[in-house]
Amino acid sequence: MIELQQTETAQNPLGYKSIPSLLKGFAIPSIIAMLVSSLYNIVDQIFIGQGVGYLGNAATNVAYPLTTVCLAIALLIGIGSASRFSLYLGAGETGKAEKVVGTGISMMAVSGILYAVLVEIFMVPLLTAFGATEQVMPYAVTYSRIVALGMPFLIVTNGMSNLARADGSPRYSMTCMLIGAVINTILDPLFIFVFHLGVAGAAWATIIGQFFSFIFAVLYIKKFKNIRLKKTDFYLQLKECAQTASLGMSNSLNQVAITFVQIVLNNSLTYYGALSEYGKEIPLAACGIVMKTNAILLAFIIGISQGAQPIIGFNYGARQYDRVRKTYRLAVSANLVISAAGFILFQFFPYYIIALFGTGEPAYFEFSIRFMRIFLFMVIINGVQLLSSNFFAAIGKPVKGLVLSMTRQVIFLIPLVLILPLFFGLDGILFAGPAADSIAFAVTVILIMREMKKMKILQAEQIPDTP
Repeated sequence: MIELQQTETAQNPLGYKSIPSLLKGFAIPSIIAMLVSSLYNIVDQIFIGQGVGYLGNAATNVAYPLTTVCLAIALLIGIGSASRFSLYLGAGETGKAEKVVGTGISMMAVSGILYAVLVEIFMVPLLTAFGATEQVMPYAVTYSRIVALGMPFLIVTNGMSNLARADGSPRYSMTCMLIGAVINTILDPLFIFVFHLGVAGAAWATIIGQFFSFIFAVLYIKKFKNIRLKKTDFYLQLKECAQTASLGMSNSLNQVAITFVQIVLNNSLTYYGALSEYGKEIPLAACGIVMKTNAILLAFIIGISQGAQPIIGFNYGARQYDRVRKTYRLAVSANLVISAAGFILFQFFPYYIIALFGTGEPAYFEFSIRFMRIFLFMVIINGVQLLSSNFFAAIGKPVKGLVLSMTRQVIFLIPLVLILPLFFGLDGILFAGPAADSIAFAVTVILIMREMKKMKILQAEQIPDTP
């Protein structure tokens, strides 16, 4: 078994190629794929803002939690499957790797259909819970009814994208997402401004793009490089599903946490906004723009994290701990550089960013600029927590990944959003962001330093291979 593992490691570039070269090759396509995924919502927001107005922007903000839950399901299965796939490949256990992939694909299909049905049934109660006001609700229902039809496509595409990347095909993974985004971007202005379909046009453009991405993603099932799938691999077994879910849990719950944060933010902003000079709708629309702008920065961070996952997972499975540590350090360094650029844009050029999303009254711009500057003030360190939670999932330690994924969003941010406004009003919601980022960063540093020490000990205990 040891000889087989050494042979697999020697043959797979993940086990011997330089870390910077590997991370560049995997992370860049992953970043592009994540940017493309974010653009589905950003492009909708921009064209809706220009063609419908800020009530349309508020509607897409209210509907956004439906998409984040959908992405949470995709990450639960996609990251979980990809992490197990990489670990088994690194250990030379091809048969188990095949079973993991087949199970994952079946889980994606079943969960996508089930989720779409539930969203259609409970649409209005969900949007009400997400903070829709009477003025916003008609737009939100129109948009969400259509977008929900594409949820199965989105789940399968994102899940297969992760598996293709883990199989050593990051460019194919990127192309899956790129196809849909290009189609969406072309159809959005056509449906909104030429056919005057409003928010419905943006929704139809989105799911048409998702459908073509889905087709391209499914074609990869017969293109895997390291495995050959059989019909029996697609049978669902509870034990296999549970193990996959456990490794995807930290990434998934991070998305679920984003949903909860969005719900709490929306309701808090409408409540305290009504008590302020801005009213209900302005804070709601501003929040949508700030969160989706930040999603562009997060696309870079998640892309780096997903690009590092197969490298970390394979080498941890192959017990090459020095390469695991080097990959993590390089990923964090890249994240800090990109986050610094994001900080500069958010602090010094917020007006130009917000103006991309349409026009509005002076109070709208005033609050949006203030929201962006304060809420995203500690964005430079925010990505370290996200990278680290995915790191623990990649090395097969889902509990630590789960703890980290919950720190910023659930354990710290939501309580601060609820408590600080009691003392500072609407401003308290804004200051909750940088406060939560700082505390989550401190917790992350402690957990990562402990794990790095353990890997150094494991590396020292290994008997060096003789030439």
